[in-house]
Amino acid sequence: MSSLPSPNGPSPSDPAARARSLTKVYGEGDTRVVALDGVDVDFGRGRFTAIMGPSGSGKSTLMHCMAGLDSVTQGQAYIGDVELTTLDDKALTVLRRDRIGFVFQAYNLLPTLTALENITLPMDIAGRKPDKQWLQHVIDTVGLGDRLNHRPGELSGGQQQRVACARALASRPEIVFADEPTGNLDSRSGADVLDFLRRSVSEMGQTIVMVTHDPSAASYSDRVLFLADGRIVDEMHEPTADRVLERMKAFDRTGTDVAGDGTRAGAR
Repeated sequence: MSSLPSPNGPSPSDPAARARSLTKVYGEGDTRVVALDGVDVDFGRGRFTAIMGPSGSGKSTLMHCMAGLDSVTQGQAYIGDVELTTLDDKALTVLRRDRIGFVFQAYNLLPTLTALENITLPMDIAGRKPDKQWLQHVIDTVGLGDRLNHRPGELSGGQQQRVACARALASRPEIVFADEPTGNLDSRSGADVLDFLRRSVSEMGQTIVMVTHDPSAASYSDRVLFLADGRIVDEMHEPTADRVLERMKAFDRTGTDVAGDGTRAGAR
């Protein structure tokens, strides 16, 4: 199945999102914590990036700052050519609604709505009609065409998360941020969701950034970024679960500031 073209026609060479010297500090004095320490990163358009790191490494903070869900202390975060740090709350809300999709560990579906109504809810709230061809493409890819009239309580956990994924893609966002999307699922349901996310990139040209702790989940991505102490310390292209696991073990053996090949790795 070929990718459908983007309606806005951005250049494939332009990153869907990027950060420059991104810094996030919580607290002051003795309670001061540097969650992000001058991060520079590009998220390529039509690519699937996984973010990994130990607890407290800053991976979720990076995603939240890039998605406009949290403010930054210093530096810049961009979605396309829009700098998030220049927007007020109202403009941020509109940007998140119109240009960003979200998938979280909790499915966040409304129990009184059908699967289809949950999928189209953000567009209904915005007063926009969905692109019928694109919506059908998303529904076909998610593989729940026979469950669209069922409410969340009538769906399995994996089916509910696939509805949440379809909702994130239905408005045709520039980028989708997924925070541990398989964390509440068994291995088979998790694999179904990850396969859908992978296909949305390969077949639909979607851009996805996913935070995960699971090497198997990371293996579905095109690139894995490894964070430690608020900095990107390494990255891996064309990952496999075994390679990711070995890299994480290398961090444990030699310290989180050391790349998997044993060399010192600065933020990049």
